[in-house]
Amino acid sequence: MAEAELEKHLESAENSPKQIAAAVLGLPEKTLRYHPGPGKWCILEILGHLADMEILYAYRIRQMLADRDPVIAPIDQDAWAKNLGYLESSLPELVALYGLNRHANVRLLRGLKPEDLQKSARHPELEQRVTVSDYVQMMSKHGPNHLEQIEQLKKEARIGGSSD
Repeated sequence: MAEAELEKHLESAENSPKQIAAAVLGLPEKTLRYHPGPGKWCILEILGHLADMEILYAYRIRQMLADRDPVIAPIDQDAWAKNLGYLESSLPELVALYGLNRHANVRLLRGLKPEDLQKSARHPELEQRVTVSDYVQMMSKHGPNHLEQIEQLKKEARIGGSSD
């Protein structure tokens, strides 16, 4: 990955927590808990997911940078949302956790040497190796993808879409 492309991805990753916070802080409880349908997440669950994925990114990137031939442990994100108390979590806490952990991850990534971006781990679900560079790209897209989802849920909740 070229230096300019890396910087673009890191800027996107760095900006995401502020954008997410601006989109959700002050929303009424009803909007935060609005479910668009069975098996679909509400805004609070998306925030829990963002906070937990940032911890996961931190661990996986550190595995690739420090360990010899690491293997990434698969997760079931729906089971995490269901079993890790996302709906009992505090909105400000989830926003803060996402922001703080994202800040720490971006700080680590900004200090890497170009060759560090090619360090990798085996990903059993994907049946291939993934690199630190792949995770930089994932991080830059993850927040914006969920921000779009949050904005759509806010609209649906306002117009009183069906809640299952």
